[in-house]
Amino acid sequence: MSLDKLPLDELVACHECDQLMRKPALALGEKAQCVRCGYELYAHRHNVVQRSLALVVAALLLYIPANFLPIMHLNILGQSSQDTVWTGVLGLYDSGMQGVAAVVFLCSMGIPLLKLLCQLLVLLSIQLNVGRSYGLLLYRVYHHLRDWGMLEVYLMGVLVALVKLADLASLSLGLGLACFVGLLLLQIWLEVAMSPHQIWQALSGENVHAGD
Repeated sequence: MSLDKLPLDELVACHECDQLMRKPALALGEKAQCVRCGYELYAHRHNVVQRSLALVVAALLLYIPANFLPIMHLNILGQSSQDTVWTGVLGLYDSGMQGVAAVVFLCSMGIPLLKLLCQLLVLLSIQLNVGRSYGLLLYRVYHHLRDWGMLEVYLMGVLVALVKLADLASLSLGLGLACFVGLLLLQIWLEVAMSPHQIWQALSGENVHAGD
């Protein structure tokens, strides 16, 4: 049967090269790849919901220390200061750069927290089998927010500042930096573990055993 005669729910398009293919049925642990470019279309992973819930909870536990514990301790000419993500936002605001402060707050604190909360509520709606329609809405919101949480950009800014200040002042790294890096790594791991194909299926009721 040609592809144009198949129903849409039996077709899948590659996100990289737009190759249209018949959607294969996968067993646990298998993944589907594009026949043209080899891009991974989707996978059927074990315990997606449970593993993702554990990662979300761990990320939320790291959120407060990552943003409010000192990233670095700075000593210049006898003057000491402790800088956190939050004090960085306040410093920009107090120096008259309110617009920049708002962008930094949204990209480094606000949107990452909203993403984690959306993921948590989506996973709970699947795990507890309640509010699937709200879960669908929140998962769409999460996908719109994905490109706006820029923890890695903020981290690069911190590293550049550390390199530039190393010759000018005495500085030491704080616990907040370790928590911030841990939060970033957990969010990257979560992007991999939270298989979109299985989450969409579970939210639409096609696969109530997405956690298997």
